[in-house]
Amino acid sequence: MADILFVLTGASYWTLRDGHRHPTGYWAEEFVAPYTAFTRAGHKVTVATPGGVVPVVDTMSLRPSMTGGEENSLELESAIEAAEELRHPLPLDQVGIDDFDAVYYPGGHGPMEDLSSDADSARLLRETLASGKPLGIVCHAPAALLATRDENGTTPFAGYRVAGFSNEEEAGVGFADRAKWLLEDELKKLPTEYSRGPVWEPYTVVDRTLYTGQNPASSGPLAEEMLKVLT
Repeated sequence: MADILFVLTGASYWTLRDGHRHPTGYWAEEFVAPYTAFTRAGHKVTVATPGGVVPVVDTMSLRPSMTGGEENSLELESAIEAAEELRHPLPLDQVGIDDFDAVYYPGGHGPMEDLSSDADSARLLRETLASGKPLGIVCHAPAALLATRDENGTTPFAGYRVAGFSNEEEAGVGFADRAKWLLEDELKKLPTEYSRGPVWEPYTVVDRTLYTGQNPASSGPLAEEMLKVLT
């Protein structure tokens, strides 16, 4: 059995370019699909957030129009309600890679607000990469990589092949012209070797021990890729 750390955003809003606070959180499918895959395989999941705050699900991610129907929405809600780990997160500053076998970051717009500049998350990301243990990051969560830059702008993730939420997908949900910055642009500047697939379709990239996915539909396939090495 592997111990897997899920690092979730603690943000409940995302500050847009005009100062508006758009309600957000973590994206339901990006938590539920990997959580279900890992726990069904017999692995243990622990949740951590900045400050140990109870994470908030983005209500948009539970809309039938986003999930593919009312039945899927209800299944996601039920899975979230049953996940006791979500109600007792550890403070991110109290966790380290030595206690875990893998780390996974689900997205949602929340990481754009907090994990993109969180020093504790940055420390954990650097530790995990150096450890050689699997590190999975999906959709908007690669924003957390931006915080790993040092005072000289250097990051251990430079040159890694990664996927993440694309500019075209951000435009598709109506935020491309409202955001302070776009994830695809910032990942390219980091610099990483960013790539993407067709909008809304599963697309994952594996580079050494780093597993990244483009969008919500990529979270399940990303977990399956990680399971190959965890088992």
